[in-house]
Amino acid sequence: MAVNKNALIRFQILDKCFRNTGRRYSLNDLLEEVNNALFDANPDSTGIKRRQLFDDISFMESEKGWSIPLYREKEGRNVFYRYEDSKFSINNQPLNELETEQLSHAISIISRFKGLPQFEWINDILFKINHAVVNKSKENNIVGFDNNPYLKGLEFMGELFNAILYKKVLELTYQGFNQKKSEKYIFHPYFLKEYNKRWFVFGHCEEMEMLANFPLDRIIKFEQRNKLFEESDIDFDEYFEDIIGVTRPEREVEKIILNFVPEQVPYILSKPIHGSQKKVKEDATGLIISIEVIPNYELETLILSFGNKVKVIAPVEFKEIILKKLKEATDLYLHE
Repeated sequence: MAVNKNALIRFQILDKCFRNTGRRYSLNDLLEEVNNALFDANPDSTGIKRRQLFDDISFMESEKGWSIPLYREKEGRNVFYRYEDSKFSINNQPLNELETEQLSHAISIISRFKGLPQFEWINDILFKINHAVVNKSKENNIVGFDNNPYLKGLEFMGELFNAILYKKVLELTYQGFNQKKSEKYIFHPYFLKEYNKRWFVFGHCEEMEMLANFPLDRIIKFEQRNKLFEESDIDFDEYFEDIIGVTRPEREVEKIILNFVPEQVPYILSKPIHGSQKKVKEDATGLIISIEVIPNYELETLILSFGNKVKVIAPVEFKEIILKKLKEATDLYLHE
């Protein structure tokens, strides 16, 4: 089966016809529907012949396709085609080799950017695509991904990616968690960033007159605006180098000294909490490390997530911030 855009169009049209319980489709009807769709997609298309239609149906019924449950109803010389189960659709099935090859081809075009640090996610996508072929509907999953399919705002990813790629100015309608009503911002998008299973878009906000980031799950909608795009010379690889998360306060990098208890040592050594992590001391009492970052909310949250497994040694100011938050957490239990 040749891999091309027309093939996928044909399969989608056939799937739609096979699911339609309000009409019966003979081979000639199917051929007409497919060729109409091909012509709509490309006015220069010459369509397909009956032989190709037979091949398409055979492919859809095969294991390489979607193993569709196709019923053939004979009436005189005519044969009408429909799914045995009208709720079946190829769109509800795992990706087959054809679809995966199409996606891999698209990814191979995008992967020209994979040498850039901010496009490391491409390798992850390729792995997920390869996994999709193995993951048939009647088989157990063999790989699990730590994602949140219910996260709001994921539907904006494609359009935001294109807006960044083609330098489009947007008007965002945004409402933060603590805002009673939404606000609109003229926004020049530069970069998409994932942190802690949430996505953020970075860009220049005209109203704020600064680089700002908006979590996608708080964006209500956005529209393109016919305005001159403001270019950016920000190297986002360097921008995130000195922080954990997405918040970069206007302050200097500090050396944070942390002391982890013994049982936490192998986890910290095998999964450093930051690229600047260095081992200061390790013995029977635990592990002392240093990281050089700009203290921010995400760092505080990360340290607190270790609970009684870590102690902040320095700097004193940051140590006091963590201690204050731990006392506040303790008070929640003491004043029940």
